[in-house]
Amino acid sequence: MKVRVLGCSGAIAKDCRTTSFLIGDSILLDAGTGVGDLTLEEMAKIDHVLLTHSHLDHIAALPLMLDAVSSLRRRPVQVHALAATISALKTHVFNNVIWPDFSAIPSAASPFLQYQAFVCGDVLRIAGVQIEVLPAHHTVPAVGFAVLGDIGWWVFSGDTERNPPFWNRINTLKVACLVIETAFSNRESDLARRSLHLSPEALAQELANIPAANHYPIYITHTKPSETSLIVDEIKRFDSSTSIGQNQHDIRWLTAGQTMQV
Repeated sequence: MKVRVLGCSGAIAKDCRTTSFLIGDSILLDAGTGVGDLTLEEMAKIDHVLLTHSHLDHIAALPLMLDAVSSLRRRPVQVHALAATISALKTHVFNNVIWPDFSAIPSAASPFLQYQAFVCGDVLRIAGVQIEVLPAHHTVPAVGFAVLGDIGWWVFSGDTERNPPFWNRINTLKVACLVIETAFSNRESDLARRSLHLSPEALAQELANIPAANHYPIYITHTKPSETSLIVDEIKRFDSSTSIGQNQHDIRWLTAGQTMQV
């Protein structure tokens, strides 16, 4: 299974794209600004969009993508999300004020967009791919995802702070790799806690939940562009320290345009 990283930044700047992953050709996980780097032909192939939550950096490209490809498609794009996320999209985006209600045009019987609600813990079968909805702990209702590939599960934390239920679940899976957010540096750890994001010191505590026998690549995502270098240095520092009381991890940094085979 191929996972293409369209965007993995915590904000926009030159060469920075916000969160979005393309699974194969037809499944999009989150719809951040990285979607804008796809061609029209690539966007037109996307039949399913799965959203972790309603924040703008994860949905910004969705209305624009639908507008760009609607005339190229013959069936609606299925948007899968929590009921609260769907409600936020209906109220604040596809409300005929910010953007047209694509769930009702060109007609209610044949719309450009259809909503599909899921709940945490659901195991979905979408375009032949098995996807499990994982718990996340954020300022709005949110989830992560585990996607089953040929060699194990590609796991994405979504936006989250410390999250015991997440580890309770993924420690039972054969994880091929983990993509986990670290939005702020340690100097912004108070802000990270208030906004329910991770900092390197919180990430260290989270990674301590991985059993010593489990070893897989861990990719850091969602860093703020102004703090990325500092976050990288702080993560390298804690992971090389024996005082953490945990084996050293295989920590890597996600980049837009990267392709992962799972």
